[in-house]
Amino acid sequence: MAGVRSLLVLLLVFQSSCLGFRSPLSVFKRFKETTRPFSDECLGTTRPVIPIDSSDFALDIRMPGVTPTQSDTYFCMSMRLPTDEEAFVIDFKPRASMDTVHHMLLFGCNMPSSTGSYWYCDEGTCIDKANILYAWARNAPPTRLPEGVGFRVGGETGSKYFVLQVHYGDISAFRDNHKDCSGVSLHLTRLPQPLIAGMYLMMSVDTVIPAGEKVVNSDISCHYKKYPMHVFAYRVHTHHLGQVVSGYRVRNEQWTLIGRQSPQLPQAFYPVEHPVDVSFGDILAARCVFTGEGRTEDTHIGGTSSDEMCNLYIMYYMEAKHAVSFMTCTQNVAPDMFRTIPPEANIPIPVKSDMVMMHGHHKETESKDKTPLLQQPKREEEEVLEQDFHVEEALDWPGVYLLPGQVSAVALDPKNNLVIFHRGDHIWDGNSFDSKFVYQQRGLGPIEEDTILVIDPNNATVLQSSGKNLFYLPHGLSVDNDGNYWVTDVALHQVFKLDPNSKEGPLLILGRSMQPGSDQNHFCQPTDVAVDPDTGTIFVSDGYCNSRIMQFSPSGNFITQWGEESSGRNPKPGQFSIPHSLALVPHLDQLCVADRENGRIQCFKTDTKEFVQEIKHASFGRNVFAISYVSGLLFAVNGKPYFGDQEPVQGFVMNFSSGEIIDTFKPVRKHFDMPHDITASADGTVYVGDAHANTVWKFTSAEKMEHRSVKKAGIEAQEIKGKGSGGLNLGNFFASRKGYSRKGFDRLSTEGSDHEKDEEDGSESEEEYSAPLPAPTTSSS
Repeated sequence: MAGVRSLLVLLLVFQSSCLGFRSPLSVFKRFKETTRPFSDECLGTTRPVIPIDSSDFALDIRMPGVTPTQSDTYFCMSMRLPTDEEAFVIDFKPRASMDTVHHMLLFGCNMPSSTGSYWYCDEGTCIDKANILYAWARNAPPTRLPEGVGFRVGGETGSKYFVLQVHYGDISAFRDNHKDCSGVSLHLTRLPQPLIAGMYLMMSVDTVIPAGEKVVNSDISCHYKKYPMHVFAYRVHTHHLGQVVSGYRVRNEQWTLIGRQSPQLPQAFYPVEHPVDVSFGDILAARCVFTGEGRTEDTHIGGTSSDEMCNLYIMYYMEAKHAVSFMTCTQNVAPDMFRTIPPEANIPIPVKSDMVMMHGHHKETESKDKTPLLQQPKREEEEVLEQDFHVEEALDWPGVYLLPGQVSAVALDPKNNLVIFHRGDHIWDGNSFDSKFVYQQRGLGPIEEDTILVIDPNNATVLQSSGKNLFYLPHGLSVDNDGNYWVTDVALHQVFKLDPNSKEGPLLILGRSMQPGSDQNHFCQPTDVAVDPDTGTIFVSDGYCNSRIMQFSPSGNFITQWGEESSGRNPKPGQFSIPHSLALVPHLDQLCVADRENGRIQCFKTDTKEFVQEIKHASFGRNVFAISYVSGLLFAVNGKPYFGDQEPVQGFVMNFSSGEIIDTFKPVRKHFDMPHDITASADGTVYVGDAHANTVWKFTSAEKMEHRSVKKAGIEAQEIKGKGSGGLNLGNFFASRKGYSRKGFDRLSTEGSDHEKDEEDGSESEEEYSAPLPAPTTSSS
């Protein structure tokens, strides 16, 4: 490519002189150029943005003159993409010497852990999802992207920041206290690339290597269910005990090699010997061969150098319109298939001693007390694991085609069955209510079909149905520990407790039928209900025309209320603009509220009603529609962007304790239109109901698969009680192991799927967006 040749010439010029290109980059005039505080000892340009031609430019991402003072130091630095427009990385050039640098990793994300000139990587790499783009280790060849292939960055969906991680292993080269500016140079273009690069990570989480065992195999396999991808590079990763890692595509029982390498060689991306395409229905398979010889204790998967890992990274490209930037596989769906794996996969690759990689710490420190290593910066292995949490649609689940009426709510019963609350042939539109919130379509009568459906979570079979001739406009739904349904109807302005197995009618009714009001006996379009699993206390979010949370005893007696209507652009804690969804965090005695029109989540103590925290992110846009809590994670869905806004409608996974976003997700089949409610189970399954698309999607996560794998390995799991049943928290498992930081698992993340979808339009109602919002009216009892 002519652009690459130009880049090489420019970089040679900059290596021979510290004088950078002084004229501004014309295509990025709105960004101020800044010089970086490079040491005079550093070679390279002082200007990170290097123009090449009208469409191409280079980024010189370098450490700003650092001197590590301790072996196994991990330094990170970030650089913002100098444009908001979409661009494509089409080439990488390492700028490092194996005499000083052990390895480098380059990540893409939107929120680096720091924006300082550099920081210790134990603070993390990225706050949000981090996507590995490039890796280099000593003696490793540069990574070459094929013609027309690029990593998409910037724009609406791509990363806005690059984060460089440099591992300084043996620091004897720094005895003279010189400054180091190692890094990588990127060639980017603004010209759209027809093929988009991405990463497929295969990782074992359940391998146990018995002490003294000569040969131990760790196998991974997954069915491929996406658009075709074309593999062009791969990278293997284990620790000390790994002998060889091999990856294959299996099609019609025929094994095709993707790549085979010793993990003791420099762990960079190596080009595939022959191009490999992977299509829908293929199986991707990988085997890591370990030895337990020399160990006196069993070795498990983990993040320290005394643990092990089995990772295969596959770099691929896809057609731009179908591109997915990151995918994972942590299962072994076809164990019997490995009986026919090619014999080469079982043969270790001999490695010369001078080529062996060091892992975690150098040989000179192996015999020393390992305690100081607990305070070392986060290792590469932890950063890799930090990417492994990803929620994606379960493409084989047929429930997406159920097509009931407007789906207003979803929940899980004690048997983990999905419960759907829908509106049948009724819709909420601009004619549903008058200016005083009185329902105007009473003449239609109640919905004549069953509005509550119990769905098998595996095959989407309708197991039970109820709710006929009871409701006018269903809205909220929750299920208590006894399996009772708690629902709200915004037309009736009421809350109901229902026994799913009874034909006798509601067990409890709160509010007055068809009477909106704001006293303790009335609701005004109540939105959701939450029932404390320990005390039976009832919390109701009320609602569209009241801005309050109401609390009732288990028998329905009013106890208290709190909240007020928000005003201005900076609402205070306890102010609401449509409290739309509730989620209890029982073990912390907190109630969280989706403050919909304020685009935030507020959490309060259930006993004192004291405000605890606000969770608000720019990526929420202006709305947060629904939330669900389970096992330390908070799930949410936002709303359609307003005209001119760019935040997409999507789902979010957040670390509850920090509020940080660790993943976002969208469906592949159909698309989110008005995702109205969300519910999550302890095993990582997520369901989203859409009131406009009349659809329910099922999503599963990599964490869910890891839970199952760890149990198979016989590792004792920690059970955490939340809204649903207990579940295994893999982060707690790793955190309990020697030398491992929990921080990585608090920000597990990957880049979300961005398939182009076949759009199926739902109803064109104006439900809820157009509901009038005058001041609440007061009605006597």
